[in-house]
Amino acid sequence: MAAAPVRLAPRPGSAIVTVFALCLLLVAAAYALSLWWRRRGERRHRAMARLLDSADALEDRLRTARSEIEAIAGDEHNPVREAMQEMLRQRLWLQEHGQAASLEQLDTVRASIDAARGNIERQLLQIERARASLH
Repeated sequence: MAAAPVRLAPRPGSAIVTVFALCLLLVAAAYALSLWWRRRGERRHRAMARLLDSADALEDRLRTARSEIEAIAGDEHNPVREAMQEMLRQRLWLQEHGQAASLEQLDTVRASIDAARGNIERQLLQIERARASLH
C-alpha cells in the first residue's frame, strides 16, 4: 500500500505575518511614490523659477536699452518692441498653460526668452561698436 501524502498544517500566525509583510510593502511603495512626486514638483518649481527669472532679466534689459536701440532703429524695425511683444506672449502662455506645462515646454519657453535677450545684447554691441568707430 502506498503511503498517504503528508499534509503540513499551517503554522499559527503565518497569515498574520504575510498580511503584515504586504502592508509594509504597500507603505514602502507609497512612500517611494510620494518622494518621486515631491522631487518632480521641486524640479517643476525650479524650472518655473528659472523661466520667470529669464523673463524678468529680459524685461529689465529691454527697459534699459529701449532708448538707445529706438534712437538707432527708429520705428520701421524696432527690435525692442518685437522682443517686448514676444516676452508678453510668453508670459501670457505661462499664465494660461504654465501649471499644466511639462518641464520640456517650460525649458523651451525659457530658451526662447534667453535667445531674445541674446539678440538684444548683440544689437547693443553693434550700436556700441558703431558709436566707437564714429569717435
